Amino acid sequence: MPVFELPQGRLSFRSVGRLAWLCFRIAVGVAIVVVPFGYAITGVHKDVLMGAGSGLAFGIGLGIRMGQRAGLSTGILIGSVAGLITALLAGVIPQDGTLFIVPPVVALAVGLVDGISPAVRHGYRRAVLESLTMSVLLGLGLLPGLGVHGLISSLMVFPPTALIAGSYGQIVARRRYRPPVLLILGSLAVWIALVFLVAQEYERFGSEARINDVPASYATIASLYIIVFMIVVPIGTFLAGRAAAVWIQPRLRVYRQLTEYLRVMWVPIGSFAIGYLTLIVLFAGFYGMLGRFSQDAFTGEGAASGIVDWIAFSFFTSLARDYSEIVPQSLSARALVAGHLVLSIGWGLVVFAAVMSYLQPQIERIARREETVGDDPAST
Repeated sequence: MPVFELPQGRLSFRSVGRLAWLCFRIAVGVAIVVVPFGYAITGVHKDVLMGAGSGLAFGIGLGIRMGQRAGLSTGILIGSVAGLITALLAGVIPQDGTLFIVPPVVALAVGLVDGISPAVRHGYRRAVLESLTMSVLLGLGLLPGLGVHGLISSLMVFPPTALIAGSYGQIVARRRYRPPVLLILGSLAVWIALVFLVAQEYERFGSEARINDVPASYATIASLYIIVFMIVVPIGTFLAGRAAAVWIQPRLRVYRQLTEYLRVMWVPIGSFAIGYLTLIVLFAGFYGMLGRFSQDAFTGEGAASGIVDWIAFSFFTSLARDYSEIVPQSLSARALVAGHLVLSIGWGLVVFAAVMSYLQPQIERIARREETVGDDPAST
């Protein structure tokens, strides 16, 4: 599978529009998940912006890569997970924390992609392409929050991540372990550069470096950082992301089938909602009129209120739930509530029977089509 999958055939306004619509839906889905979660963790706008930016970049990039059919669910899933992890790390780690956030997030994204669409088993070349793609996407997502510093940090971690992903593919495929020399040299160069950067950061704070209250050199602290946050943690997040993606892959297939069913059910569901809302508004008028002409028909704080309270009372009545601000007292009010309940329940039963008779042939058609696609080797 190529790194990005654009619409096939002539690049027309229609194909560009479909691609833009796909990206918009992914962006909305990721933002709905990541932004509230980010603000639940921290009130710092920069941290939330980092999480939302990385989630949108991963989600939209991978949605384009996977195509129209699988791109929506895959983009929202991986974009949301990457955005949540980035927001969580940004909120927990003090100060900037870029060097602690970027390596595990890139490794996690590569692991998720490999679990959904195995690619690293094809060799180090594909692992490099995947890692570079994820690093660029994360860097672009971090641009609004961190500027060029976020993009540079993301690009720096792609050689070690590619080495981890490619090595995993070689081990699983039981091939001869022979990583490319350039990839090894690139990873070593990144690790050495980060040793100096981390050592300078510790030096800048001016405090004595210690490990378990034992004095240690800044280079030792930096080397431990490289081992833990550039090797151990990325390996763990890569394996965890890949395992999670492999586990969720069949569930995504079911979700794609569910979207087909929901698309078919959209019209009858809309018809049911229109009828239900009509009953709510109609009986809200009845309740309000009865309350005007019979002062003792209803009691409570909202009994003398306007149409909004009567609509709320009618809505809860249709759900067979009590509305605490308005309580029916007179016989006529209770009879009106009883009639409302009977009509609401009857409407639900009648529409349910009609919807099932309308949907059954279309559901069978979708099931046959999914079965045909699943049996076709070219579709996998």
